[in-house]
Amino acid sequence: MFDSHVIRICGKVQGVGFRPFIWQLAERMQLRGEVCNDSAGVEIRLFQPGDIDAFIAQVKRDCPPLARIDSIRFDPFDWQTPPEDFTITPSRQSQMDTQVAPDAATCPECLKEITRRGDRRFGYAFTNCTHCGPRFTLIRAMPYDRPSTSMAEFMLCPECQREYQNPADRRFHAQPVACPDCGPQVRATRQNGETRVQGNAALSYAVAALQAGEIVAIKGLGGFHLACDATQQNAVMRLRERKNRPSKPLAVMLPDIGWLAQCSDDSPQFALRELLSSPAAPIVLTAKSVTSPLCAAVSPELDEVGLMLPFTPLHHLLMQACGTPLVMTSGNAAGRAPVLNNDDALRQLGKIADVFLLHNRDIVQRADDSLVRVTPQGTEVLRRARGFVPDALPLPAGFNTQPPVLALGGDLKNTFCLVRGNQAILSAHFGSLADGDIARQQQQAMEHFRQLYECTPVAIARDAHPAYVSHVQAESHGIRVVDVFHHHAHLAACLAENGWPLDGGKVIGLALDGLGYGIPAGKTGALWGGECLQVDYLHCEHLGGLPAVALPGGDRAAREPWRNLLAQWQAFVPGWQSLHESRVLDEHPWLPLSKAIAAGVNSPLASSCGRLFDAVAAALGCAPAQLSWEGEAACRLEALAHRAEGISHPVTLPLRHTSGGIFLDLATFWQQWLAWQAPPAARAFAFHDALAQGFAALARFHCARTGIRTVALGGGVLHNRLLRQRLHHHLSPLRVLMPQNVPAGDGGLALGQAVVACARLQFSSFISASVSASVSTSLSKQ
Repeated sequence: MFDSHVIRICGKVQGVGFRPFIWQLAERMQLRGEVCNDSAGVEIRLFQPGDIDAFIAQVKRDCPPLARIDSIRFDPFDWQTPPEDFTITPSRQSQMDTQVAPDAATCPECLKEITRRGDRRFGYAFTNCTHCGPRFTLIRAMPYDRPSTSMAEFMLCPECQREYQNPADRRFHAQPVACPDCGPQVRATRQNGETRVQGNAALSYAVAALQAGEIVAIKGLGGFHLACDATQQNAVMRLRERKNRPSKPLAVMLPDIGWLAQCSDDSPQFALRELLSSPAAPIVLTAKSVTSPLCAAVSPELDEVGLMLPFTPLHHLLMQACGTPLVMTSGNAAGRAPVLNNDDALRQLGKIADVFLLHNRDIVQRADDSLVRVTPQGTEVLRRARGFVPDALPLPAGFNTQPPVLALGGDLKNTFCLVRGNQAILSAHFGSLADGDIARQQQQAMEHFRQLYECTPVAIARDAHPAYVSHVQAESHGIRVVDVFHHHAHLAACLAENGWPLDGGKVIGLALDGLGYGIPAGKTGALWGGECLQVDYLHCEHLGGLPAVALPGGDRAAREPWRNLLAQWQAFVPGWQSLHESRVLDEHPWLPLSKAIAAGVNSPLASSCGRLFDAVAAALGCAPAQLSWEGEAACRLEALAHRAEGISHPVTLPLRHTSGGIFLDLATFWQQWLAWQAPPAARAFAFHDALAQGFAALARFHCARTGIRTVALGGGVLHNRLLRQRLHHHLSPLRVLMPQNVPAGDGGLALGQAVVACARLQFSSFISASVSASVSTSLSKQ
C-alpha cells in the first residue's frame, strides 16, 4: 500500500496542451506517476505526491490558455509497481464525459513561424500547435487523438514526430501538427479547371485574382468563404449579383488589427481589439467609419459593418499578401447549404467564383463564422458557431444529473442542443431547415454529436408549431416528445444562460420577435411576437403585449413591409387614406388587399413585434418594397434612428386594459406619431423609445402586481441594440436578465427548449416517485 492518488479532471482538457502541462508541472515538482486522456477527461496518477493540495492549486492557477476545468476529483490509488519517473501514457477508453474544444485562431508563436524566413514552417498554411488550430471541425470520434481526426491520413515526418512526442514541446500531441513535408497542401484552380497550381504558387495565384477584382472561393476550417476585394465596388457588386445577395451585409476580413481604426468608429476600441484577437476570432459588428476604405456595397443602408481578423495561417498568408481588406462571405449558392468539400465547391460555386483555393484536409463538421457585438452590458452573441462551439454551458442549480435530452430548436437560424449530465451543448448555426441540404447537414451533425458524446437521448424537445420541419422531424426519433411554446423557450434560454435556479421562482418576461406559436386560442395556436409573459421553467402565463394585427397575404407579409403598414393603419388609423403620409402606399396594390383584410381572407392575426418594425420602416420610406433578407427593414430603421438618438419626443405607447390582458395602445401611438412633424431619423428614434417605454411600463405593472422584481428578455428583436439599450434604461431599477452569450433570437431557442424539457422530466419523475412512495406507505399500513 502506497500513499498515492489518482486525480480525475473534467472539462475542456483535451487537445489544449493539458497533458504536457501536467508533465512539465510534475517535472518541476519532482513528482513520479503518469497522465493520460480518457473519454472522461484527463486522469493523473501520482506516486507519493506529498502535498496534493499544492499540486491541484498549481493545476488550477496555471492551466493552458485554451483549457477550462469544470471539476477535479482525487482518490487514493495503489500502484502495483512504483513508477521511476513521470510519463504521459496512451489514451484509455471509458464513458464519455469530456468536452470537445472549439477551433482556435492562430497563436502568436505559430504566426511568427509562418512569417519568419528560414523557419521550416515559413509560409506553411496549416501550421498549428496545442494552443491553436482546428479541433471540433476535424474530430471524428473521442478520445481526441490523431487517428480519430481528419489528419489520420497524413503520416508525420521525423521532425514533426519528434515534436509530437516531446512533452517539453508546444506541439506535444497537437493532433493536427504538420509541416510542408508531411501535412495538407494548398492548390488553386480556375472555375474551368484549366489552371492548376500548388503550394505557395497557389496562394500567389489567388492573391493576383483578388487584386484583379475576381472572386475566390477559399476552403477554411469549417466551410468555404467567397472572397473579393472589399475596397472595389465593382468586385463586391459582381459577388452580390452572382450570389443573388442584393443587399444583405457582407463580412470583411482585415489584414491585421491596425486596420481597425480606419474601418470602425466605435469608441470601445480596446474591447473590439480583444474580441477580434481572441482565440474565437469572431466577426464583430461595429460602427462604420465615415472615412472607411471599404466600399459602400459592403453593408448598404446600414451603420454597422462586420469585421474579423485572419484566424488560420492560410488566411494570414493570404491577407498579408493582399494587403487590403477582403469580403469573406459564406461559401454557398442562394438557397443552398454551405459547401464542405472540394467537389461540391467546384460544382455548386462554379457560377460564382472565378478561382478556387482548395486544400486536401477534410472538414468533418461545419462551423460558420460566429457573429458578436460589444454592448454596454458586455459581449452580445448573435450567431454562435466557430470558436465557441461546442463549448458546454452549465445548467443552473437544481437541474439534477439526468438521462440525455435532445432539443431541435426552430426552423430558422436553427441550432440544436444536447443535454448530458448537468451541461448543455449547443450546436453550431445551421440556418433554415426549409432548405433540404441544411436539414441534412443538421441531421448528420446530430448523429455526430450522439456518437461523439456517447449518449442516446431519452426525450426530444421541439417547437410546438405543427408545421415546423423540426416539429415533424421529432416523430422519427421514436422517443418521448416534449412540445415547448416558442416564446417560453426564448425566455427559458435567457434564464438558463443567466444561471436562474430551477427553484428560483417566476419572472416577468418580454418576448419580442417576428412570429412564433403561442398558447392555443381555440383549435389552433395563436401567432405571437410581442408578448409579456409570467414564466419559470415549468410554466408560461400570457399577460398581454402587442395587440394582434392582420398579416395580409400570410407569409408574404414578412417579405413585403408595406403590407404590414396597410394592416396597421386599417386597424388603428381611421381615415388614413386622407393623410399626407398615405402616399407611401400609392405605388402598391393596397385596395384589394384592404378588402381581403376586412374579409379575413388569407390575413391571419398575429401580435408580431417584427412586423410592427416593418410597418414603421415602410411609413418612413426606409424599407424596400421587397425584402431580400430577414430583418432588412428593421435594421435600416434602427440605422436611421441612431442618427437622432436621445432626442426628446411626444410619442407614447400607453397601456390599454382589456378583459383578455393588458395591451399596448397602438391607436394612440399611430395618432401621436403621425401628428408629429419631425425628420425621419427623429421619428425612427421616437418609435424605438416609445416601444421600449411601453413594454417597460407593461413589465413594471405586472412586477408591481405580483411582487416580482426580475424581468427576462428574449426573441430576435432583442438583437436591435437601440431597443436593448432603451429597454434596459426604462426598466430600471428592476433586475433585467438579457441574452448575452447565447443568441436572443432563434439561435438560442434549442437551449430554452432543452431546459424546459428537463424541468418537466424532473418534475414528472418527482411526482412518480412521490406517488410510488405514497402507494408503498398505504400498502404497508394495510
